[in-house]
Amino acid sequence: MPSNLLITGASQLLTLRGRAPRRGKALSDLGILKNGAVLIRDGVIAAVGTRAELESLPETRAAEKLDMGGRVVLPGFVDSHTHLIHAASRAEEYELKIAGASYEEIARKGGGILNSVKKLRAATSEALKKRAHAALREFAAHGTTTLEAKSGYGLDVASELKILRLHKELSGEQPLEIVSTFLGAHVVPAEYRNRLGGAERYVALLTETLIPEVAGEKLAEFCDVFCERGAFSLKQSKEILQAGKESGMLPRIHAEQLTRTGATRLAVKLGAVSADHLEQVSKADIAALAKSNTVATLLPGCDFHLGLSKYAPARELIEAGAIAALATDYNPGTSPTMSMPMILSLACTQLRMSPAEAIAAATINAACSLRRDNRIGCLEVGKQADIAVFDLDDYREIPYYFGVNKCWMTLKKGRPVFQTAHT
Repeated sequence: MPSNLLITGASQLLTLRGRAPRRGKALSDLGILKNGAVLIRDGVIAAVGTRAELESLPETRAAEKLDMGGRVVLPGFVDSHTHLIHAASRAEEYELKIAGASYEEIARKGGGILNSVKKLRAATSEALKKRAHAALREFAAHGTTTLEAKSGYGLDVASELKILRLHKELSGEQPLEIVSTFLGAHVVPAEYRNRLGGAERYVALLTETLIPEVAGEKLAEFCDVFCERGAFSLKQSKEILQAGKESGMLPRIHAEQLTRTGATRLAVKLGAVSADHLEQVSKADIAALAKSNTVATLLPGCDFHLGLSKYAPARELIEAGAIAALATDYNPGTSPTMSMPMILSLACTQLRMSPAEAIAAATINAACSLRRDNRIGCLEVGKQADIAVFDLDDYREIPYYFGVNKCWMTLKKGRPVFQTAHT
C-alpha cells in the first residue's frame, strides 16, 4: 500500500472522536459522519471528514483511493479479554454441560482449566503457535485489530513463560497487536492441590519467582487473577496483584463471575485497569465502579456458552456511570468465539445495550482498559489507522445479523489484514 491512502464512500463513518473513556449517555455518541472519508499517512490518520472536505485537500490528490461503496466504517474492535494460547478445544465438556453438569462440577473432576493445563503442558510451542495464528486470522476476519492475551494454561514456571514468549513471537509474525497479561493465578495447579499448604506455596511461587521473572523479561504489561470460589481467595488475589503492581504490571481481575467474592471492591482499591465478568456484582459494587477509573469489562459470550440465565447488569452499570467495555473472553472452555460482532449481538439482546453503546464499549472503552486510548479505539487525527469495514448500510445491522459475519475489510495501521473474496 502507498504511504498516503484516502478512504472514501462510507455511508456511515463512526469516528468515536472526543473524550475517553465514555460513561453514561456519552457511550452512545459514535461521532457519525455521513459520506465520510479518512486520509491515512504512513499508517496514521492525517484527516477525517466528509468526502467533499477531504477531496478538496491538496494532499489527497496523489493519494491512493479506496472507495467503500456505501459501507459502514468504524474503528477496529479492541478485544480486551482473551485466552489466546491454548492447545485444544474442550468439546467433550461442552457435551457434559448440555447434559446438566455445572462448570464447578466439571472442574472438581479435573476438567475445566486443569484440563487445558494438562493439554498445554504436553503441546509443543510450534503446535500452540499454529493454533494461535489460525485464531488471529479469525479475529481479523471479524474486524478485530488489537487484542489482549492472557497466560494461565501453563501454571508452572516453564509453561507460563512459554505462553508469554509466544505472545511476543506472535506479535512480530502477524499484523494484529497483542497486549500480554500474566494470569499465572488462574487456578491452583493439580500438583499443589493435595499438599499441605499447597495453595499458599503456589502463591509464593507466583509472587517470589514467576512475577519477578515475567517483569524482568518484560513479557507482560498486566497481572490478572481469577478471584473465585475454587480458584483464589480475596486475600490471595490481593497479595498476587500487589506483587505484580510492585513489579510494574498493572492489575486486572476476574471478578464476581460465579459468586460474589468482593473482587470488584479490591479492583477499585488497587486501581485495577479492569474488573471482568461481574455477573454477581452488588449495588454497592456498581456504585464503587462508577466512582472509579476501573473499566467494567463484560463478557456475555461466556454466559451464553455456559447456558447461564444471569448476565452482567450492563444497564445498571452504564446508568450509574461506570466505564463499560465488551470482550469475547475467547477461551476453549467457556467462550470459544473470535467474533466481536456476535458479542455485540449478545450485548444488545441479553445485556440490553443499544447498538451504539455496544460499539463504543468494544472500541474506545476497551482501548482505555488496555491503556491504549491515546492511539487506538477511535478514528481521529494522530491515531493509528485501525479500521473495520462492514458490508452494511447502517451500523445497527452489525449486531442485528447475529452469527453472520458481515465484515468486508479490516485494516491495521492502514494496511489490509483481511478482505472478503467477494467485492
